[in-house]
Amino acid sequence: MSRDIEALQEKLREFASARDWSQFHSPRNLAASLSIEAAEVLEHFQWLTDEQSRQISDEKRAAVSTELADVFLYLVQLADSLQVDLLAASTAKIEENGRKYPVDRSRGVTTKYTDL
Repeated sequence: MSRDIEALQEKLREFASARDWSQFHSPRNLAASLSIEAAEVLEHFQWLTDEQSRQISDEKRAAVSTELADVFLYLVQLADSLQVDLLAASTAKIEENGRKYPVDRSRGVTTKYTDL
């Protein structure tokens, strides 16, 4: 795993430990928190058109950035608690998606791989 992610995981462990929060960081709680934070990202785009969502203000971008950080941090903590190498899992998933969605059959369409 990347040293940067490992360093971030260690920083998060220290942060939680100093506050005695590790006791609350079960995989279930972390997954719930991840989902809640992802919904908070979505809230910023609720009722916007696709075009409006591509042209958000700097103020909204800063607010979304904060929510994205929350999502990322919970994801990193969840992966740490389950001993999942996020970079390896992500690379494997990209390779799997490449097999499921070959360019010649999936380019420019949103069809699920089972229906290609």
